[in-house]
Amino acid sequence: MILREIPRGFTTRFAPAPTGHLHLGHIVNAVWVWGLARAYDGRVILRLEDHDRGRCRPEYEQSILDDLEWLGLDGDIAPIATFRAGSTPFRQHDNAARYARALAELETRGLAYPCTCSRSDIDRAWAEAWSREQPGIPLLEGVEPRYTGTCRHRGIAPDATPARRIVMDADDPVVFDDLRDGRQVQDPQLQCGDLLARDRLGNFTYQFCVTVDDLDQGVDLVIRGEDLLDSTGRQILLSRLLGRERAPEFLHHRLVRHPDGRKLSKSAGDTGVRELRAFGATPAAVLGRAAQLGGLPHDGAPIAATELHRLFR
Repeated sequence: MILREIPRGFTTRFAPAPTGHLHLGHIVNAVWVWGLARAYDGRVILRLEDHDRGRCRPEYEQSILDDLEWLGLDGDIAPIATFRAGSTPFRQHDNAARYARALAELETRGLAYPCTCSRSDIDRAWAEAWSREQPGIPLLEGVEPRYTGTCRHRGIAPDATPARRIVMDADDPVVFDDLRDGRQVQDPQLQCGDLLARDRLGNFTYQFCVTVDDLDQGVDLVIRGEDLLDSTGRQILLSRLLGRERAPEFLHHRLVRHPDGRKLSKSAGDTGVRELRAFGATPAAVLGRAAQLGGLPHDGAPIAATELHRLFR
């Protein structure tokens, strides 16, 4: 494991979505987040990313808080008690007014516009664009569909749909140094096209919410799984559009995967922390196993939450 220079005194966040129970993949991230924070005098924000109101459930939020408390992991900012006390801007559903203001500002500046495209519309337009740009080459499986700008210049009335896209134009590609994977060069317009900020049901999207939250909450080091590395450039560009002078640093760690390469998933029913608790596992045993699975120099032996900093010395 090679890490580049980690800044001291950073603010980071642990931000699960209450769409299911915590599993070992989440705990791998927690070990990295709290371990690095304790090793480098950092602070951890606890945040619940429940922007998707169709999938989030109160019982999952309660389960997440219970499991974190059992593991001995709590936020330095917005601790568990904050969520149990009621409304808080660290729960995304309670922060909708802030997202609306940020989006309205972008729209006033001509950087966001209404979009009536469905997913099938986007897929069809992307397939047509691919055939023009890559003649004779089949559309590659796994390539992220790119929004081709269908609605950007259509002049759709603002009240025709709640959906909004953000213009992802930039003079140059986004360049950043990942603290584990090194120099990265990404072009959001070529990767994803104009970014969806709010969908047709009025739900704000993950990319938009986390960027606004990280700006407002002073997050300057984002520690997360490597599956999100490709979305970093668009979040950096969006943070610039929102007025952030310096984007956060990023560190993307290894994921826990099935033998066939699939990452662990709540929707797939992968073993959760609550099942491990029911089987008699101790908090230290769960954290030790997560440290080993997460690519850290650890043999899987039990390790207490108060000792996670030792993994990064």
